[in-house]
Amino acid sequence: MVSRDMLYEVVKEVQAGALAKPRKFTETVELQISLKNYDPQKDKRFSGTVRLKSLPRPKFSVCVLGDQQHCDEAKAANMPHMDIEALKKLNKNKKLVKKLAKKYDAFLASESLIKQIPRILGPGLNKAGKFPSLLTHNENLNTKVEEVKSTINPVWVSLLSLLAP
Repeated sequence: MVSRDMLYEVVKEVQAGALAKPRKFTETVELQISLKNYDPQKDKRFSGTVRLKSLPRPKFSVCVLGDQQHCDEAKAANMPHMDIEALKKLNKNKKLVKKLAKKYDAFLASESLIKQIPRILGPGLNKAGKFPSLLTHNENLNTKVEEVKSTINPVWVSLLSLLAP
């Protein structure tokens, strides 16, 4: 069992060490937590998502799978996007769909396209856990992308709250 004070102390030491000897890359700290008497396969106490006020993952990449209007908006905002023709070119090729899923962290899809995605791409995005979120025409594209970037799993919220001063 690690107390909150001990955790704060260790994090401050790590930050002091990073400042003492600066590196030319982004340093990260990994924290592994084991929950006693909790089986994530059986017990779904932590299900759903939570939106944070700040952006925890600035390098999180989102691809828009859209109709012509959404593709035009994405192009204007300099965001990665694919239309239905580009998706059909993947031709349910498992390797290409897997490569697409690895390339982006999340996907947004237009209302008209979201129902067709399993038929066009097969189960690849679903298996990767990256099935697209719905993007409607009355939503602002940039706002929706920011929402996706700032949404996390509640397990991490409780862990991040330990680190917040």
